[in-house]
Amino acid sequence: MAIQTKRSAEAKALARQHNGPRKTVGHWVAWACLIAILVITLVPFYWMLRTSLSSMQGLSSDPGSILPVDFTLDAYRRVFGLVDLKENLAQGGAGAAMNFWLYLRNSAIVATVVMAGQTLFSAMAAYAFSRLQWKGRNLVFTFFLSALMIPSIFTTIPNFVLIKDLGLLNTFAGIVAPTFFMTPFAIFFLRQFFLAIPREVEEAARIDGASSMGVFFKVIVPMAKAPITTLAVLTFITAWNDYLWPLLVGQREEVRVLTVALGIFRSQTPQGSPDWAGLMAGALMAAVPIIILFLILGKQIVNNLGFSGLK
Repeated sequence: MAIQTKRSAEAKALARQHNGPRKTVGHWVAWACLIAILVITLVPFYWMLRTSLSSMQGLSSDPGSILPVDFTLDAYRRVFGLVDLKENLAQGGAGAAMNFWLYLRNSAIVATVVMAGQTLFSAMAAYAFSRLQWKGRNLVFTFFLSALMIPSIFTTIPNFVLIKDLGLLNTFAGIVAPTFFMTPFAIFFLRQFFLAIPREVEEAARIDGASSMGVFFKVIVPMAKAPITTLAVLTFITAWNDYLWPLLVGQREEVRVLTVALGIFRSQTPQGSPDWAGLMAGALMAAVPIIILFLILGKQIVNNLGFSGLK
């Protein structure tokens, strides 16, 4: 009898392991909240897609339709400059021209240069704050960290005056200058990872004759490749989405970035109303590079944001 009871208990335990843990009310509530957050996040993107695939006449006649109204790709043709002014107006567009590929190139240049410069110099500064010993290091780091509490809008006017005095208005150099070298967040972010690297590895490299720069590039950077990549991606996304500073400094078309171009496209309304379909098509196309980048590296970014030590 005891043997049968024991076997029955073992069978029930195996059945529980096979079926997985028992689902509780909290489990289903958590899943419901997660699905609700996912829907709230994706609905704006779907609405942009729905609007971009609708005709302007259809949007006017049925603005609340969930599905595209009078399905058409005319909005994308207007954004890419594939229609002339007469056809643009006939489609219900604003008649505004948009040199999409030029603005896309400008955004790529600005975001890439900011990403490369800020990642490199922030990593070097984080190395100095975490691995090198020098007088006043902690005081200077506290000063840098306090800059996180200053809203960026407070430094916009001084930066603009400086860029103007340097003669860098309407240049790529003027657009990238304020964020090219480093930011307090980037230094703090990398410093936390550099502190977790064992001192023994660095000391072994110095015994082999490596200098401070040699240790940085041959030891620290390879061991911190994952967080450095994460910072580079986050910096690229931030620079790509920046609007206010490029609007102030890069007003000429040859250096105008995509976010500013979309704002100008929105304001050009000779027919009395914005070209909403064209604007949503342009916004979706502007988001495509970031979406692709995040689909490729999204898992790595999420893992590294919770990274607390070496693997």
